[in-house]
Amino acid sequence: MYGSAVNTMAGSLGMNGIVHTRGLRHVALRVRDLGRAKAFYVGVFGMQTVWEPDAENCYLSSGCDNLALHVAPALRPTTEGADALDHIGFIVTSPDAVWEAAAALRQRHINIIKEPQHHRDGSCSLYCADPDGNVVQILYEPSISPLTFQ
Repeated sequence: MYGSAVNTMAGSLGMNGIVHTRGLRHVALRVRDLGRAKAFYVGVFGMQTVWEPDAENCYLSSGCDNLALHVAPALRPTTEGADALDHIGFIVTSPDAVWEAAAALRQRHINIIKEPQHHRDGSCSLYCADPDGNVVQILYEPSISPLTFQ
């Protein structure tokens, strides 16, 4: 399903693809200890807390990138090849772009895991699967979607 569809799309649309993004500016990681992970990314990389909806989730920002930390206590140690990646997220320019992306994905029979929805923090997103089952989020995030990059 993906191989020929992707080749056809690449040939007809060039490098733009069917979902017009602002880049891969969002990553979500599964962590065993939220406090420890948050302290690491704040202390080492200078990220700032944007939103902590509950004791199991924290969203950090560098100003132009967004890092989500989600508690998953059953992770294997990283030396054994942890399954710590929750999803990757491509940023789009508007909430409408999330719904437009959903329509484009459906048209090409790409599996949508979570339908588009608005979130309490003003963001909205959908989740789909890549050919290997990796989860990809298409995200409008009000603090980073409007940014201009050079």
